[in-house]
Amino acid sequence: MKIAYIGTYPPRECGIGTFTQDLFSAMTNPGKDTRKQPEGVVIAMDDQEESYDYPKDVQLTIRQEQQGDYLEAARFINLSGADVCILEHEFGIFGGQSGVYILPLLHRLEIPLIVTLHTVLKTPSYNEKAILTEICKMAAGIVVMTHKAIEFLANIYGVPVAKINLIEHGVPDLKFSHAATKKQFKLESKKVLLTFGFISRNKGIETVIKALPAVVAKYPETVYIILGKTHPAVLRHSGEEYRIFLLRLAKNLKLEKHVLFLNEFIDQEELFQYLYASDIYITPYLNEAQITSGTLSYAIGAGAAVISTPYWHAAELLGGGRGCLFDFNDSEGLAVILTDLLDHPAKLKSLRDKAAEYGQKIAWPKAGVKYNELVKLILKEQTEKQDKKETILDPLLLPPFLLDHVKRMTDDTGIIQHAKFGIPNLKEGYCLDDNARALLMVLMAYKQMKLPLALELLPIYLSYIHYMQNEDGTFRNFLSFRRDFLDEQGSEDSFGRAIWSLGYLLGNAPNDAYFQSAKQIFSDAVPNFEKLQSIRSIANTIIGISYYLQRNPHDEAIRQVLALLASKLVNRYKQNKTENWYWFEELLAYDNAILPLSLLHAAGILNDEDIRITAVESMHFLSDITLKDGYLSLVGNENWYVKNGASSMYAQQPLDAMAMVLMFHEAFHLTKDKTYLNKLYSSFMWFLGENDMRMCLYDFETKGCCDGLESYGVNRNQGAESTLAYLVSHLTVLQAFDDFYKSNH
Repeated sequence: MKIAYIGTYPPRECGIGTFTQDLFSAMTNPGKDTRKQPEGVVIAMDDQEESYDYPKDVQLTIRQEQQGDYLEAARFINLSGADVCILEHEFGIFGGQSGVYILPLLHRLEIPLIVTLHTVLKTPSYNEKAILTEICKMAAGIVVMTHKAIEFLANIYGVPVAKINLIEHGVPDLKFSHAATKKQFKLESKKVLLTFGFISRNKGIETVIKALPAVVAKYPETVYIILGKTHPAVLRHSGEEYRIFLLRLAKNLKLEKHVLFLNEFIDQEELFQYLYASDIYITPYLNEAQITSGTLSYAIGAGAAVISTPYWHAAELLGGGRGCLFDFNDSEGLAVILTDLLDHPAKLKSLRDKAAEYGQKIAWPKAGVKYNELVKLILKEQTEKQDKKETILDPLLLPPFLLDHVKRMTDDTGIIQHAKFGIPNLKEGYCLDDNARALLMVLMAYKQMKLPLALELLPIYLSYIHYMQNEDGTFRNFLSFRRDFLDEQGSEDSFGRAIWSLGYLLGNAPNDAYFQSAKQIFSDAVPNFEKLQSIRSIANTIIGISYYLQRNPHDEAIRQVLALLASKLVNRYKQNKTENWYWFEELLAYDNAILPLSLLHAAGILNDEDIRITAVESMHFLSDITLKDGYLSLVGNENWYVKNGASSMYAQQPLDAMAMVLMFHEAFHLTKDKTYLNKLYSSFMWFLGENDMRMCLYDFETKGCCDGLESYGVNRNQGAESTLAYLVSHLTVLQAFDDFYKSNH
C-alpha cells in the first residue's frame, strides 16, 4: 500500500507541517512487521516567499500561488503508484481566493481521497463554504478531530455523517520527568506557567499577563513562559507589533522578571521538555472559533495541568476533569483559578494525572493505526474506479489577474489604442472603442475583486467618453496623442460600445457621482438609438440598454427602444436564414458572437420567445462552426467566412474570443444549462494556447495580450483592444466559476 500526502512539511515552520510529518511517520512505521509497512510520498506546499531544503520523504513541491504546479502534482500523484491520497486541508496554505487552487488538483486525482480538516468554520464565506463542500464531495473519507466539527459539517455543509471519521489530533509519544526537566531548565524553584505556539493577536496572551499581578503577589516565584515565534503571516503584515505590545504590558505591570519570551520554533523533543517542566499550561484564546488546537492536544499528551478559555476544542478536550476553563478576556477569573490550583497541589496533580491518562489514547502510534484502518476500509469499498466528475470550469489554469499592462497603456487622457510589442504606441493616440472597453473591464474588476487600481482608472475612461461626446449625443472616436480630434463623428460600432459600457456603469456604479455622470452621457445619447443601422452597433447598444434596465426596470420608454432594436436584429436574422445557414448576414465577419449575445440579454429582459429562439439558434450555428474540433477556431478577419465558402483561419482576433466567452456566459445565465460553461471555458483557453496554432497569446511577462493569430504566428503587438478582450474574458471565467458553484450549492 502506498499513500501520497499533500500538506506543508518541515523544515517549513508550520503546525500543519508538523502534523503531516507526524502522520506520515505514524502511518509508514506502524509496527515491527516491516512487510506490512505502507509506503509514503509527500507533496509539500511552499509558501509565497520561501522554498525549503526538504527531507527525502518530499518528492514534489507546490508553490502556493503557481497554478501550474497543482496540475503537475496531480499528474505526479496519478503516476506515482499511490493507492490513496491524504490531503491536510487548511484554507490558508493553498493558492487563490480561499485556497481554490486545490480543487482542480483534486478533481484530477485518479485514486481515492481522504481529507483531514484542520479548520471547519461555523460562519464561512460563500467561497469557503463552496470550496470545503466540494472537497468533502470528492473525498472518500473525511477526518476531523472534534465532535463539534462533525456537527458543523453535517448541519452547515450538508456532509453525510457516515462519511466523517473522528480521529483526534495525535501527540508525540514522549515521556520526561517533571522534576528533572524543571532542573534542566533551572526552574526547580519556580511556579512555571507556559503558553506555546505561533504568536498572534487572537491568542489572548495579554489576558494571562494581566492576571499575573494577583498570582505573583501570593507566589512571587511564578514565571510565565511565552514560547513561540510570531506567526509568519502576522510578521509579514504587522511585524512584531503584538510582541512589542506584550513586552510593554509586562513592563507597565512591573512583571519583567516574571514574563519570559522565547522567540523560537523548537523541535518536538525540546517542546515536550518544556511541557513537562511547566506546572500549568494556559491557552487563553479570545473567541470560541477554534475547532482544533494542536498545542492544546500536545499539552494533554504531555500530561500537563491545562487551563483554557472555552473555545470549541478546549471545551471538548478538557471535559471529564482533564482541565479547567475560564471566560474569554477574564483575567480576574484566570487569576482565581491559578491561585486556587497553586494553593491545592492535590487538585493540580489530579489534572495532570487525568490529562496523562487521556494523552495515552491519542498518541501518534495509535492515531496512525486508525488512519491506516481507514485507508484499508476505503480501498476495500472502492472496488471499481471512482466515477470522475467532469471539470466544467478550471480556474487553476488562469494566470493571476493583473492590470499591469492596462496601467502601462493608460495616461491621464485615456488608454492608448495600440502598442509596439509591450509598450504604448503614442503615435496612434486614443479611440472611443478602447476606452469604452476599458471602462467596462475596470467596472467588472472592481465589482468582482474590489481592486483599488480599477477604481483609480475608472474616471479616466469615463472622462474620455464624456470628452468625445458631441452636442447631438453622438461620439467622436479618435483622438491624437496631442488631444486633437481626428474625426467629426465616430463609427456606429464605437457608439454602441460606448453605450454598452455606460449601461453597465449605470447598473453597477461604485458611487453616485459616477452614476450621475454616466446617466447624463447615456441620456444625451438616447435619441440616436433608433437611428442605428449597423447590426453590431445595434447589438452593443442592446447590451448596454439591458444592463441599464436591470437597474431601472420601470423605464418603459427605454424598454420600448430595446424591443425595437431587438426586433431589427431578429428581422435581419429571418431575412438571411436559410437551410444550413442560421445567421444575420451572408457571411461571418468580425465580433460575430456579439449578435446572439445581445439577443440573449434582450430575451432575459423582455421575456420574448421569438428573440430567445433567434439567439439560441444563431449561437448554436456559430459554436458548431468555431468549436467543432473541441477547441475554439475563430473566423479569421483575413477573408472571413462567406456563405457556401470556407472559414478564414488567419487574423483571428481576441475581440472575437471575448465575445464567445461572454455569449456562453449569458447563455448559461439565461438557461442554467451547464454545457455552456464547458464551451465558455474552451473559448477562453483560446488565449492560452488552445487554438489552431497552439500558441499562447497572453504574455506572462508584460501581462498583456498579443493582437492575434496570423499566418506567421502570433502578432506580438499588445494593443488595448487585445489586452482588454483577454481581461474581460478572464473576469467572465471567474464569474462563471462562482456561478457554477452557486448553481451546485
